Amino acid sequence: MTNETIQGEEFLMKKTACFFLSLMVLLLPIQVFAAQKVPIILYHWIDEYTGIGPKDLYVTPKNFEEQMKYLRDHGFTPLTFEQWQDIDKAKKPIFITFDDGWKDNLNAFTIFQKLQSNSFKPAGTIFVISEFIGRSNRLSQTDLKRMSDSGFFSIQSHTATHPNLTKVTNYPFELKDSKEKIQKITGKPVIALAYPYGSYNDKVIAETKIYYSFGITTIPKQYSKQGIKDENYLIPRIYINYSTTLKEFANIVDGS
Repeated sequence: MTNETIQGEEFLMKKTACFFLSLMVLLLPIQVFAAQKVPIILYHWIDEYTGIGPKDLYVTPKNFEEQMKYLRDHGFTPLTFEQWQDIDKAKKPIFITFDDGWKDNLNAFTIFQKLQSNSFKPAGTIFVISEFIGRSNRLSQTDLKRMSDSGFFSIQSHTATHPNLTKVTNYPFELKDSKEKIQKITGKPVIALAYPYGSYNDKVIAETKIYYSFGITTIPKQYSKQGIKDENYLIPRIYINYSTTLKEFANIVDGS
């Protein structure tokens, strides 16, 4: 074997090694992103337990404030679904969600205003049942508009009447009409749907995709990008309950 041949083979080996090294560098951000886990937490009532409804779906204002302080003090960045593309840019991203549109979610509004600082901007997503807006124990149109305009809250859909979507046929009413009603109230796009009871199937996902960019479940785990089919319509959430201690909350959001 001549020196020229040996040198040629060495050059080819080095070139091949450089190619694979460059490829690994290019893929590294994707691998890091895929490994990232993002907590998406779920609340209902932010109030003292009144004896109405399941106790464990309540979180007292005191406990809620302590939980939000934990997020603030540990460097979390609350996001809404309009900021989904920022997941890989934000420091310790988290999504704070509320289902049903209960009137006492105004307590969360007050706490967000109280905790806002130059380094911490609270943000949450309220999934409202459009036909229940304005009932005595629900947020009114005025409430929703004020909360939306504040910049603290994104108002999204929890359907028109909160049915099990796997058992209905009038999808345009439940999905399209609720979306349009909420948009008229806030003047902002409605892009996310929380499935009532967390119930969905292939048909529900297909109908949801017609009107929304995201479908939110109650699968109890943190979100991480997997690259699977319909991934944005299988977004998981973790309940925060009346009995959740601050240590448990920390473990949930930290992924411990």
